[in-house]
Amino acid sequence: LTEALRAFIIAMPVYRTYVRAANDEVDDADRALVAEALADARERHPEIDPALLAFLGRICTLDERGMLQDRLAMAIQQLTPAVMAKGVEDTAFYRHVRLVALNEVGGDPARFGASVADFHAAALERQRDGPRGMLASSTHDAKRGEDVRARLVLLSEMPDRWGAAVASWSEAAARHGRPDRPTEYLAWQTIVGAWPISADRAWEYLRKAVREAKLHTRWTNPDASYEDDLEAWLRGLLADPSVTTLVAAFVADLEPAAHATSLSQTLLRFTAPGIPDTYAGTELWSHALVDPDNRRPIDYERRRSLLERARTASAADAWTDATGGPAEAGGAAAEAGLAKLFLVHRALELRARLLDAFVGDYRPLETDGAHADRVVAFARGKAVVSVAPRLLISVLRHGWGDTRLVLPDGTWRNVLDGREHAGRVAVGNLLADFPVALLERGA
Repeated sequence: LTEALRAFIIAMPVYRTYVRAANDEVDDADRALVAEALADARERHPEIDPALLAFLGRICTLDERGMLQDRLAMAIQQLTPAVMAKGVEDTAFYRHVRLVALNEVGGDPARFGASVADFHAAALERQRDGPRGMLASSTHDAKRGEDVRARLVLLSEMPDRWGAAVASWSEAAARHGRPDRPTEYLAWQTIVGAWPISADRAWEYLRKAVREAKLHTRWTNPDASYEDDLEAWLRGLLADPSVTTLVAAFVADLEPAAHATSLSQTLLRFTAPGIPDTYAGTELWSHALVDPDNRRPIDYERRRSLLERARTASAADAWTDATGGPAEAGGAAAEAGLAKLFLVHRALELRARLLDAFVGDYRPLETDGAHADRVVAFARGKAVVSVAPRLLISVLRHGWGDTRLVLPDGTWRNVLDGREHAGRVAVGNLLADFPVALLERGA
């Protein structure tokens, strides 16, 4: 039975079921999950007596009752989340590093994105089944800050260039040693995503990552020799101008698209079905890495000062400030983050005035033209329209061309830049001053 229990827990495809023995509650969704886990356990472990797995399944669906059976059913539900978290988030997510922006809590490293139609389908489902669910893009437990991920997802648009860049950096850094390839590849993604990054901060993260991966070293049995060599390589390359100059130039070229992607993500969080949650500190660019990085003190005075600017700034001025880079850069980046705070402020102001729209219908809007698949546009109720672009590297460089959006009837004012639009609108005109648009129906 112990082996059956272990196989069943490993096979559970979600964190837990929500069976309530005290209330005799078990729904069809939980029965389906238990059946799925049992089937997987039987396939993976033909040596386990199927009768034992079936017996365990009856306990977990309250078809086998008794004081001990009920206690076991409840205890299993408390154990499976810990197993899932430790096995997936805190092990597998540090081993499978193909594109680490995907390795987020609740995410799936095998899922490389979705079509605009898929997004709309998911939003409609959420509006129907969970309109008061939380919408969060960062939490205390995030593996990477939302703006780290916004930068890294751009790599999927330029795989050849990214591959060539990593190869050249690796060659330039070889004089400082060379770690195993997966760890090296994780390090390059981390450096790019959190750039500019100090050697101390980078090493604090990378040591945690390799210990969580448990392939060469681990918290319970650290390999000092492996870790010393890895630290020497990392500190060496981050102190080597022949490497850091290349990395800095690569990141600088990404920044406009990275900031625009972050603003799209922010707009969706505030206007898609659900209740938006802004994790403390992410009102500005957030290039934090995993805990404890994402729990560090927040400069609220700076945010108060920038909020005063955001109240009166134009969309064009806010977006111009976005090119200053992440807050850690200092110097010219002193105002970095104004664009994001500007959008957060305007979106919250609109939600406060038009709350009914955000609990109303969700309606996808039609786009056409060369880049129609790069625009996520929808109406909320009858009063609000959101326009969030995606896959932005090429359109920011070459323009939107003949891409157009069909607005609902009436005149619409963009609350970000004050311009009015109606009918079939050129996306390039709609996003001329700011990378996203948030429109309110006119009188």
